[in-house]
Amino acid sequence: MRITGVNIPDDQRIAYALTKIYGIGRVNVNGVLKSIKLDPNKRVNQLTKEEVGDIIKALDTVRTEGDLRKEIRENINRLKSIRSYRGIRHLVGLPVRGQRTKTNARTTKGKKKTVGALSKEAWAKIEQQQKAAQSTK
Repeated sequence: MRITGVNIPDDQRIAYALTKIYGIGRVNVNGVLKSIKLDPNKRVNQLTKEEVGDIIKALDTVRTEGDLRKEIRENINRLKSIRSYRGIRHLVGLPVRGQRTKTNARTTKGKKKTVGALSKEAWAKIEQQQKAAQSTK
């Protein structure tokens, strides 16, 4: 089934399946289902067209998918443009929320880049490349 542009699995309970929509968590789902008086244990494939329509109307009150992504992107761009601390961390590609960076932070920092001392194998490889470059000249 497709709700607000997202494919929702038919075999799952509606309370869990709606969390596949970006911006909808378990708390939001419970509020939406209570507002339309729908059983959260009901499976998606058991819903009637009227119930699906009620769910779509209830989800219109919550920011989801493209609108939410756009708002988040605009907030980050605003932080970058005013050059706030968090904005600079976003620009440089470092953790924004105070995590340590001496170790860890590999997700945001990317692959390790060795600076300074090199291992024997690395020196040997560089010397080989230099010799090969000189011999071709």
